[in-house]
Amino acid sequence: MNGIESFEEQWLSPSEALIEDMKRIDGDIMILGAGGKIGPSIARLTMQAIERAGLDKRVIAVSRFSEEGLVDQLNAEGIETIVANILDDTQLQDLPEVENVLYLAGQKFGTSSNEPYTWAMNTYLPGRVAEKFRKSRIVVYSTGNVYPFTPVGSGGAAEETRTDPVGEYGQSCLGRERMFQYFSSVYGTPILLYRLNYAIDFKYGVLLEVAKSVLNGKPLDITMGHVNVIWQGDANEMAIRSLLHCDSPSKILNITGPETVSLRWLAKEFGRIFHIEPQFTGEEQATALLSNAAESFRLFGYPRTTLKQMIGITAQWLLEGGKTINKPTHFQERKGQF
Repeated sequence: MNGIESFEEQWLSPSEALIEDMKRIDGDIMILGAGGKIGPSIARLTMQAIERAGLDKRVIAVSRFSEEGLVDQLNAEGIETIVANILDDTQLQDLPEVENVLYLAGQKFGTSSNEPYTWAMNTYLPGRVAEKFRKSRIVVYSTGNVYPFTPVGSGGAAEETRTDPVGEYGQSCLGRERMFQYFSSVYGTPILLYRLNYAIDFKYGVLLEVAKSVLNGKPLDITMGHVNVIWQGDANEMAIRSLLHCDSPSKILNITGPETVSLRWLAKEFGRIFHIEPQFTGEEQATALLSNAAESFRLFGYPRTTLKQMIGITAQWLLEGGKTINKPTHFQERKGQF
């Protein structure tokens, strides 16, 4: 195992808390939308937790799987795969019934040029999935983009904050939530709406984008001057463990890190590591897209991976030439145009 592989193994392994909770989750687990940025890592984490708990459960990953070789990789790790376009209702209805569903399918990037497809993926499809899996527990990936911008010193939007999304992406994601909420009330389906922002990993995310700007000497736009971040491994754990907290009416849960992170400070931290003076453009605004995740900390405890650790991980990964994914988060977007 080379240095980078061992680095990934160290930071993406299941915690004892996840392993213990896995023993309490009845039945098999299906991941819908398992071929995106998050899907493969959460499928692997689920399988590892099952194995370390000594259980016999199936992990079923469903996606169109456009990435070459991913199906073979997942299969080799004991994860079953189903290649399907679930926007095709025939293919959706052919999926097996399972006790637990992690719903990751959705469309964000390209919304501004293909709004009808975004609404089909983010609002129409959730209604079909909610009907198909009305007998399952469902954790539905959503986003903090359903909230309005909040003052930087407010602590961020809590679950009780009135939704007011900016732009069609956020609006369609609120539509996704409303569809699952409706069918939860109709069928009594236990559901948890998992409002996540922003998850970061070795290969993508806000920290990597800031680090690359600093390392390449590019000015960083700090108009959206503050963000929340959480390590992807911690966010994945919370998603799996959320299967134990699904309810009807559906429960809402914010998932992010505890800090309101200043982009200016973050860039200076990377600058200190790289011995480069960061450059900035724009002026910090008084509001930002921020979430308050205190309820998730009550349920699961604080994330294992601290902000300082995430900064160090990201810098080391970038300097050692680790693979990255060219999918910008557009975290600086203030008009909701993705």
